[in-house]
Amino acid sequence: MPDYKTKLKGALLAGAKKGWGNFLWICKIIIPVSLLVALLQWSSWLYEADVILKPLMGWLNLPSEAALPIISGLVINLYATMAAITVVPFTVGQMTLIAIFSLIAHNLIIEGIIQHRSGVNVFTITLVRISAAILTVLVVSQFIGDTSESIAGLAEITEDSPIGEVLKEWTLDTLLLLAKVFAIIMFIMIVLESLMSLGWSEYLFDFSRPLMKLLGLSRRTAMLWVTAVIFGLMYGGAVIQDEVKRGDLTKTELRHLHVSIGINHSMVEDPALFMALGLNGFWLWIPKLVMAAVVVHVFRAFEYLWGRTRRARDE
Repeated sequence: MPDYKTKLKGALLAGAKKGWGNFLWICKIIIPVSLLVALLQWSSWLYEADVILKPLMGWLNLPSEAALPIISGLVINLYATMAAITVVPFTVGQMTLIAIFSLIAHNLIIEGIIQHRSGVNVFTITLVRISAAILTVLVVSQFIGDTSESIAGLAEITEDSPIGEVLKEWTLDTLLLLAKVFAIIMFIMIVLESLMSLGWSEYLFDFSRPLMKLLGLSRRTAMLWVTAVIFGLMYGGAVIQDEVKRGDLTKTELRHLHVSIGINHSMVEDPALFMALGLNGFWLWIPKLVMAAVVVHVFRAFEYLWGRTRRARDE
C-alpha cells in the first residue's frame, strides 16, 4: 500500500493536471464574455437599459436610481454595483437592499454559462437567481423601513471613456482575474485530490451530513458546496465540471447543488466588500443562506409531487 508521501505526490500531479484543464475551460468563458460586456458598458447601452428595471424598483421599496447599480451587477459584477452605490448617495437601508439583490444575482452571463456547462440549464438558474433576489429583497425590506426616497446624481458613472482606455483597463483586469482564478483553482484541485487520495473526504461527508440535510442537498455534494460558498461560482463551477466528468453525482443532485450555490456563494469575499461600506453583516449573510435552503426544498417538493403525478398517470 503506497505511503502518504507517495499518495500526496500522486495527488499533487493529478490535481495540477486537472487544475490546468479547468483553468483553460474557465478562460474560454471569461475572456470573450467579459470583453463583450466591457464593450457594452463602453457603448452606454448597458446604462440605458436600466429603464427596464426602473418600474420594478418601486415594488422593491427602492428609488428608480437603484436600477443602475442592480443592472450593472446583473450584467457585470459586484464591483460594478459597488462603483455605483459609492458614487450615488444612497442611504444605508437602500444600499443594504441593493447589496442583497446583487449578492444573489450578479455576473449572470459568465456565471450562468459556467453553471450551464457544469450541470444546470442556464435559463433555469438565471431565473432562479433573479427570482430569489427579488423575493429576498421584498422580505428584508419589511424590516428596514422606507427606502424608496428618490436620489439624484448618476452623471459621474455614465461618462464615456476612449475605447483604447476601456480595452487597456479590460486587459489588465482580466489578467489579474485570470491570475487569481489560476491560483485558486490549482489550490482547490490539489487539496481535493489530496483529501480523496488519503481517504479523508469521507470524514468531511460525515461531518457535513446535518448541514447538507438542512440545506436540502446530498451529502456527496459537501465538498463542492463548500468550495463554491467559500471561493465563488467560477471556482466552484470548475470543480463541479470535474465531478460531472467522474459521473459520481446524479442529475438531481447536481440540480439541487446548482440552485443552492447559485443563490448562496462566495460568502467570505463578497459580503466583506459591502461591509466595508458600513452595512450590517447579518443582512449580507443570513437572508441568502436561508433563501438558498428554502428554494432547494421547494424544488424537492415540486419534484416529488411531479413524480407522484407521473406515476399515478402511468398506472
